[in-house]
Amino acid sequence: MKRYILPSALVLLAACQTVPPAAPVAPAAPVAAEAAEPPPVQPAPGQQWLYGSAEARIAMVQDWNAIAAFVETRAANRPNASVVLAPGATAEAADFLPCGDKPLAAVFDADETLIWNLGVTAATQRMGKAFDLETWTAWERTGAGKAVAIPGAVDGLARIRAAGVEVIVNTNRSRETAAGNAATLRAAGLGDFVHGSTLFLRGDDGGGSGKDGRRETISQTYCVVALVGDQLGDIADLFNARTLTPPARKAMTANPAFDQMWGNGWFILANPVYGPSIAGSMDEVFPADTYWEPPGPN
Repeated sequence: MKRYILPSALVLLAACQTVPPAAPVAPAAPVAAEAAEPPPVQPAPGQQWLYGSAEARIAMVQDWNAIAAFVETRAANRPNASVVLAPGATAEAADFLPCGDKPLAAVFDADETLIWNLGVTAATQRMGKAFDLETWTAWERTGAGKAVAIPGAVDGLARIRAAGVEVIVNTNRSRETAAGNAATLRAAGLGDFVHGSTLFLRGDDGGGSGKDGRRETISQTYCVVALVGDQLGDIADLFNARTLTPPARKAMTANPAFDQMWGNGWFILANPVYGPSIAGSMDEVFPADTYWEPPGPN
């Protein structure tokens, strides 16, 4: 006689079978902590002030109004002498080149005088780099449209040109990138400049970064009634002598022969971002006779 096992019995038999213990579960690997986000790149304090602040915009517009008004006055009352120092001039013998009947011109630096170099400044900040020549040369070649006219500059140059005074740029941008430099000025709305005529560049003579030779070349054709820049080398090379300490350089600008020129043919625009003005030790910047410390407790 055959015996049949009902399905329900099969279920019971299966339930009674020994089940091998489950393999131990390995503990979950700890989740790697997410890498901390680097802090966002911030402009340096001088860049924040110069390129970003309302105060800088106001200061620049004020300066440009003063420059244009001065040149308009000179155009209406022709001077006998240029504001370019004669070769060999010193603080004790501040001779200026004669004008004769030459047409009038105002001479400007480019960087941080006519334009703010926003594109390259931001790029080097993002890359965590200081100034390097390769990056700057690429900027001179390709930066058109990424530099902006300084507030007040476009209107100021329009007033100067309307007064019949030629606008000339004397910059330490390179002659090797002349086309890019002219394109940058044009894209910023400052006008068309021709290399060797209204645009003078480093390498045009043997003076290196010194600008006196180029100023003398310009003066062969023009009576220069204004020199405008953000560094003293835009006025005369003698201010950039390597032997000058910051206090001595500052004192030279206060010599009576030179002091009368500031705002009266020589104009310096603020630039707290770079250049020879960004120098000086604690003792040089804060003279000993100004030393102070808070009084102790009573």
